[in-house]
Amino acid sequence: MNANHIESRAGRPKGAVHIGCASGFWGDSQIAIPQLLTAEKLDYIVFDYLAETTMSILQRARMRNPDLGYATDFVSVLRPHLKTLLERGVRLVSNAGGLNPRGCRDAILTFAREQGLAPRIAVVTGDDVSELQAEFTDAQGRLLSDLDGFGPLLSANAYLGAYPIVQALAQDADIVITGRAVDSACALAVAIHEFDWSFSDYDKLAQASLAGHLIECGPQATGGLFTDWETVPDWANIGYPIVALDPDGGFDLTKPPGTGGLVSRATVAEQLLYEIGDPAAYELPDVVCDLRQVSIRETGPDRVRVEGARGRAPSTRYKITATGHAGYQIGIMMAIRGQRARAKALRTAEELLRRTRRLLALNGLPDYASTVVELLGAEAMYGGNARENDSREVILRIAASHSERKGLEFLQKESASAGTSMGPGTRSHFGGRSDIQAIIKTGSFYIAKQCVPVWLDCGDLHAEVAVPENGEDDTYVSAGVEQTRAPAEAVDGALRVPLAKLAYARSGDKGDDSNIGVIARSEAYWPVLLRELTAERVREYFSHLVQGEVSRFELPGTGAVNFVLRRALGGGGSSSLRSDPLGKSYAQMLLDLEIPCPGEILR
Repeated sequence: MNANHIESRAGRPKGAVHIGCASGFWGDSQIAIPQLLTAEKLDYIVFDYLAETTMSILQRARMRNPDLGYATDFVSVLRPHLKTLLERGVRLVSNAGGLNPRGCRDAILTFAREQGLAPRIAVVTGDDVSELQAEFTDAQGRLLSDLDGFGPLLSANAYLGAYPIVQALAQDADIVITGRAVDSACALAVAIHEFDWSFSDYDKLAQASLAGHLIECGPQATGGLFTDWETVPDWANIGYPIVALDPDGGFDLTKPPGTGGLVSRATVAEQLLYEIGDPAAYELPDVVCDLRQVSIRETGPDRVRVEGARGRAPSTRYKITATGHAGYQIGIMMAIRGQRARAKALRTAEELLRRTRRLLALNGLPDYASTVVELLGAEAMYGGNARENDSREVILRIAASHSERKGLEFLQKESASAGTSMGPGTRSHFGGRSDIQAIIKTGSFYIAKQCVPVWLDCGDLHAEVAVPENGEDDTYVSAGVEQTRAPAEAVDGALRVPLAKLAYARSGDKGDDSNIGVIARSEAYWPVLLRELTAERVREYFSHLVQGEVSRFELPGTGAVNFVLRRALGGGGSSSLRSDPLGKSYAQMLLDLEIPCPGEILR
């Protein structure tokens, strides 16, 4: 640690702490760190890499090479900027460790030594709970050993909270690397460390967790994925988010000067609702957040003020993401052109599956475990809500899973024959033969916190971290579910308009469930959403995709509703055969739903 580094860190005036986010997922852009370094005030940068699907990808990587299993992007994006970051005293917190945090640390130290640098790196471990599977329960409290269908575990990692990161920062670490940790815990830990908050300051913890939640997906808070995407300038240089967090928990959200993107009430509100489930009970290891009364105010160009989150004691358990092997899958795409392209594509899929099923039987192999046929460009995802569209060009996608790799080799090979033996105008593959991949499915379980020892390594220190055990009874029942309202009777002068005219929306996933957050464009539209956009109407609209129930939750402070669609993603993540296994397009589909709105409100 050099003298400039110490002086820069010690000389920062007390007050707001400025936290930037440079990564929202493994594979994010490399433009973030140079942008953030142009900000006038920057104290920390956090990096989020570990979506649930990413855990499956890391497990595949570790199966190929036991030295892998961490987010290699973190190493590559740091390499050209580490010297500047250390000189400016900007500290880094990241969950890039994945399944191999020490391997991630060693990779950074290797290139740092080549540059003549000696960063102090802390590593948090203990999230790997694969040896504790006898203690796993599901959401209903049933033991994993009593459940059918998951199969042998490949990995199991608990979502750790902020406290171990706080202890790492107390060791004056320049870089903190964790394994599986809650995305927002990186920002929460910074706030606790900087402001010396108690772990029972639940409202403050909820506010800082909300700050972390808003920035954890990088530019999704600054115009990325925004409903009104036409209004967002300069995607090529979209600004990554920065929060200025005050000691009382309130914060401003902005972005570096001179960057693209857009920070507004609407862009931030969309990210607020992203994948939160029940807004009255957004459960984290350190606090349970109530986001129903959060307010978002625009206070200047590309700047908003966020307040109003409330918190209460967390539960006494950690959530676990577990992975297991579930056979093999393949996805094949081919272009079908010409007249009646949709009909030709459907018949091509039918005939290829019929031919390969015959070959499976001849070779003594069982049928496919599941198949999916999608017509990209023909509105197939809209099901019964699709518009008539006899396109002259579609992309046929056939996906299949099987218990044995050999069971997919017939489809892998035979799909090429469609270019000569089936419909005219067929290009039978894109970029060569499709790969057969192992299915690494994910599942969610729980474990008591007291069963999980957490460890901190920093320099010569190797110590167990005593995580606070304050918690509440796990049987809390949310008050956030909608008060049932019958669909309104016809209103004189009502016009049927697409939901997009009245609202913004964003969607995402939690395992096999999809979340769709819908925000009224104005206060006048909020009662219309409450009256017309019921859980029943949304369930009917998505009936071709959703197998479970749909719940609606209300956020009066933001003028929004959040829908949770159960069993909506064909298994979700890497175990789904669908082209959108993460539900990212669901909000776009819902925005096409037509609902009645009084004409005077529209005028």
